[in-house]
Amino acid sequence: MVGRDPRASGEFLSAAVVAGLASAGVDVNDVGVLPTPAVAFLTADMDAHFGVMLSASHNAMPDNGIKFFAAGGHKLPDAVEDDIAERLHQEWTRPIGAEVGRVHTNRAGQARYVAHLLAAVPNRLDGLTIVIDGAHGAASAVSPEVFRLAGADVIEIGTAPDGLNINDGYGSTHLEHLQAVVVDRKADLGIAHDGDADRCLAVDHTGTVVDGDQIMAILALAMQQRGTLKADTLVATVMSNLGLLQAMDRAGITVVKTGVGDRYVLEAMRENDFSLGGEQSGHVILLDHGTTGDGVLTGLMLAARVAETGKPLAELASVMTRLPQVLINVKGVDASRVDTDPRLQSAVADEESALAGSGRVLLRKSGTEPLVRVMVEAATPAAAQAVAERLAGVVKESLGR
Repeated sequence: MVGRDPRASGEFLSAAVVAGLASAGVDVNDVGVLPTPAVAFLTADMDAHFGVMLSASHNAMPDNGIKFFAAGGHKLPDAVEDDIAERLHQEWTRPIGAEVGRVHTNRAGQARYVAHLLAAVPNRLDGLTIVIDGAHGAASAVSPEVFRLAGADVIEIGTAPDGLNINDGYGSTHLEHLQAVVVDRKADLGIAHDGDADRCLAVDHTGTVVDGDQIMAILALAMQQRGTLKADTLVATVMSNLGLLQAMDRAGITVVKTGVGDRYVLEAMRENDFSLGGEQSGHVILLDHGTTGDGVLTGLMLAARVAETGKPLAELASVMTRLPQVLINVKGVDASRVDTDPRLQSAVADEESALAGSGRVLLRKSGTEPLVRVMVEAATPAAAQAVAERLAGVVKESLGR
């Protein structure tokens, strides 16, 4: 399976991937523009040996990237990726003649994916008015369609991709338009996707943002009530807000914490057969219905809970109180020593002791950039900012190159 988001570079990059695979003897189903979770679903649903998605997710249009799914629609384990990297330059015999792969244009994938989403929704969305922000991305056609089929009255923004406007002022990283339209049109809620629609953030009827932690809290309680939250456990990363942990504790739900990254959330879920996990960014995994984060599915489940309870999203989200959180990125330092530098560890211990359970501190090396992320939660924004700035200063002094 090969799919892509609408950005212009995807047109020739997907063509190159398709050509390369077919020249190597692989039969290819080119499914065109679809969300990343749709490609994962189709990889499993159509018994493909692996899937390929061309997308740079929430990044700006000039960027692009590539994601791989193994048979069954799961992301590749680290060990498999390392094995592939080692084999890149090995000699091999290219197929010729009838041994080359064949390319099939498959435009039935969207309908199969929509049917899959509708089958997962526990109840209809009749009576709800929902604004969908497609980020001019891969879900621009799919998301409004499936919400309408589920019964919602849909208002669309950011659903006119032209190859150049993906994530440009719209989507989950730019919520201003969505907030304004929800309030102006008196909608019940708004749903925002990123460019490849593996994430979902929401906006309540007042225009207030409902982030991934709040979405997970709402879905965890709903699944607990239905008896579908396996082992009464939620999997979240160490970056999730302390308010989520407190809310889950009150509900008798265990939170298993992982490193930052959806692959680590998914690994913990698969190893222990848990059904719900995700990240504060809105990357939510519902393992009973999908093998990766699915922003459209997450939005549907959130809206279904609003319809089922008859409660506004704002009331549902109030189950958890978000502690003020400050994040400072410190560049130009030796990030490899963030967990071992004695002075830095001592400073962290002192700040944690001063917070005395009313907040927390997390320092970590970025997985994508040469920097250290300093995250602090405290009872007030001012307190969180002060602690974060002090620790950022220690990071610069202790780890500076």
